[in-house]
Amino acid sequence: MAIPSFVDHVTLDVVAGNGGHGCASVHREKFKPLGGPDGGNGGRGGSVILRVDPQLTTLVEYHRSSQRKAPNGQPGKGGHANGANGEDIVLSVPEGTIVTDAESGELVADLTGSDAEVVIAAGGRGGLGNAALATAARKAPGFALLGEEGEARTIRMELKVVADIGLVGFPSAGKSSLIAAISRARPKIADYPFTTLVPNLGVVVAGETTFTVADVPGLIEGASEGRGLGHDFLRHVERCAALVHVIDMATFEPGRDPVSDLEIIEGELEAHGGLKDRPRLVALNKVDVPDGSDMADIVRGDLEAAGHRVFPISAMSGEGLTALTYAMADIVRERRRTHPGEAPGRPILRPAATSRRHSTEPEFTVKQIGDGEGGLMWRVRGEKPERWVRQTDFANSEAVGYLADRLNRIGIEDRLLELGARAGDAVAIGGENAVVFDFAPQVESGAEILARRGEDQRLETQRPAVARRRERDAEYHRAKAEAAEIEDRR
Repeated sequence: MAIPSFVDHVTLDVVAGNGGHGCASVHREKFKPLGGPDGGNGGRGGSVILRVDPQLTTLVEYHRSSQRKAPNGQPGKGGHANGANGEDIVLSVPEGTIVTDAESGELVADLTGSDAEVVIAAGGRGGLGNAALATAARKAPGFALLGEEGEARTIRMELKVVADIGLVGFPSAGKSSLIAAISRARPKIADYPFTTLVPNLGVVVAGETTFTVADVPGLIEGASEGRGLGHDFLRHVERCAALVHVIDMATFEPGRDPVSDLEIIEGELEAHGGLKDRPRLVALNKVDVPDGSDMADIVRGDLEAAGHRVFPISAMSGEGLTALTYAMADIVRERRRTHPGEAPGRPILRPAATSRRHSTEPEFTVKQIGDGEGGLMWRVRGEKPERWVRQTDFANSEAVGYLADRLNRIGIEDRLLELGARAGDAVAIGGENAVVFDFAPQVESGAEILARRGEDQRLETQRPAVARRRERDAEYHRAKAEAAEIEDRR
């Protein structure tokens, strides 16, 4: 099966890299078996980034290869060696690509502009090593933090051609010939319907105004309901500042006439929706044909009486094209004046805040979710506590104790007590994959094995032995010095 040359909508699975785990290590050397923590931090996982490439006009690269994964960050090592960061992967997309979340349908990004880019899946943070966790009160942590998993999501990418003017009309109305006549675009032109299978884009210069014109594949009646090819491309006129109806004045198809052609196309545009505010121009094409010129004279008055600006033209001979292009330029100029820096139909996205420093929202929420076997059940949600849980190695009692300290520090235990929680109640932190604890207020996890949470007891047990060895060494050197002095006296 051949791969199509033009693809304007795809579904893509993206997975960012996981962060590397931090390292729990103690420095060792001769006569200094426990020289303090020296575990390095884990590296950040690679992110998946979408970036506009002005040279691209299709999403075909992602049509068959629909999965992208960034590399993981490397774990930290002893000797204060931090793990390497995973490399970001950059996916090039055409200008005008709209990105939505496949599950929620939420708009994620609208990539217009040659320098537009968005991090579509963020790499996981690397875990801190025990050297970074050491403090004056916790001199030798015997644990490190785990790296976080990278984001994974399924996205839909939809291309909407970014153009100032959109040419619409029936198949074989002369849209491709018109765009070829007023720009350097060279679309396929033939005397049979549905010649244009992909949108064509041309750059037009009228006086001091330069603008782009899109030739949209031909529409027919019922296109908005899936008939013909036009229903796949109606999205490409949504960004245009104005629409130009190209009407065939020399059609030989029975039952068609210029006025009904215009009404049918307008009906399809209305059914598609979102285009009522776009100015319209009407180009009566093929007036170089005798019958076409006569037909243009007949219908022009009725169309102008209906409020349309009408331009008899010939894409073949060039008749009327100057007046039409300058009329397009006037509309584009006015649009740019009233909407500076904004593409028509482009939504304005405001990214969510990335810092809570000045936020008035609480760092966590607590609510009762039911009765458990031994008491009530509570759920804690919040970005910080859920992240801390993901970073914790639950096989290490000291790490669990450190997590308890962190949770208590932001007031989770106090809030649970305020709401009536009692010892033994189940407390779930997180959503579907929540970690469940038994509520034990004022009990420090790991206290039964550590005199002071976060300190390595090996330092305490080794100090007497080290001191005794140093005393023996000092006594040996004193005896040796005394023996040398006695020998000199002799």
